[in-house]
Amino acid sequence: MSASNLPLSGTRLWESLMEMAKIGGTPKGGCNRQTLTDLDAEGRALFQRWGEACGLTLTVDRLGNMVFRREGRDPNRAPVAIGSHLDTQPTGGKFDGVLGVLAGLEIMRALHEAGAETEAPLLLINWTNEEGARFSPPMMGSGAAMGLFTEAEILAKRAADGAVFGEELKRIGWQGEADPAELQKVAAYLELHIEQGKLLEDAGLDVGIVTHALAQSWFEVTVEGEDAHGGSPMAGRRDAMMAAAPLIAAVEDIALKTLAPNGEPGRGTVGVVEVYPASRNVAPSRVFFSVDFRHSDPDALTRMGEALTARAAEIAAARKVKATVAPFWHSPLTPFDATLVARARDGATAGGLKFQEMPTAIGHDAVYMARKVPTVMVFTPCHGGLSHNEAESITPDWATAGMQVLADAALATAGLVRP
Repeated sequence: MSASNLPLSGTRLWESLMEMAKIGGTPKGGCNRQTLTDLDAEGRALFQRWGEACGLTLTVDRLGNMVFRREGRDPNRAPVAIGSHLDTQPTGGKFDGVLGVLAGLEIMRALHEAGAETEAPLLLINWTNEEGARFSPPMMGSGAAMGLFTEAEILAKRAADGAVFGEELKRIGWQGEADPAELQKVAAYLELHIEQGKLLEDAGLDVGIVTHALAQSWFEVTVEGEDAHGGSPMAGRRDAMMAAAPLIAAVEDIALKTLAPNGEPGRGTVGVVEVYPASRNVAPSRVFFSVDFRHSDPDALTRMGEALTARAAEIAAARKVKATVAPFWHSPLTPFDATLVARARDGATAGGLKFQEMPTAIGHDAVYMARKVPTVMVFTPCHGGLSHNEAESITPDWATAGMQVLADAALATAGLVRP
């Protein structure tokens, strides 16, 4: 019995996406359902109702990760997990993360309606704080579950407004008692996600089969100079902003000029800039900014970090300021499991879908899972590559195609049998 014999409903998946999008819906058609907010709690409660309605059993761990279980014929076999996240960016869209969670739910609904069984149990996971918008860094729930962060450090994280992760988790009523490390024991993990790029759309493809994740390095840069009145002479100023500006521009230059052996450039982003004292007529004494470097070649990524540090030293010396480049977070190049990649590829081929194999340049819970567990991702196209944007958009057909490939790969792994 294959997933094609199940009553998978693309229409019901789409309706569920639209219903979840109402929670935290924004005037521009997006979603603001940030982690550990009241709206997050509301979205979790809806997901709980849906999961329990199709016979799933919910467990919540100490980090708030929601784990639904559907028993298999052999409850002693390690379970096969499907997952993603329900939290969004402040100006997020309807599909980032949510598609993977609700596609997994639709698979569970179809199994329930068909009275079908799998040899291994199935899990459906909503990870806490994948986005990292309110509490940084991202992918905290999966990262801590895989042992990359300690529970204590995650629970102690503070938001910009001073809110504490652990306190907010308790406040919204979603801190459970289960051990998140138990998720290291799953047999496999599969995740469906929108591409957050436009390669698939431009190529006219239905799905992407993700083979690996690019290496990433994040840095925090601080430039320190001296306050000066806006009317003071330019000569002799130690203006932190005028030193930070060319260093920020250098991020793009470094990314474009640091090439892999195949000629592929890197990717560089400055997403946060903070200025002190932030007065219109004062040359700043301090500027802080974040740097996000990514590359398909780990050696090239290392060179990008070295180039940023060298450029900072040059500019600091010329401007008579202090510039500090501090490593903040790193994720190595992460391969996905060859067997699961083949199952996803087989599912796309069997469904007559147009696809290509590709990497992801973006962090996902699947990237952390792959450190400990056989993992694969499936991508759907998204219009214009827009994501982390209220205008984020996909088609019902894309959502359905991705769900079908996810179902084929997951159920082939878990061992789908007839009722």
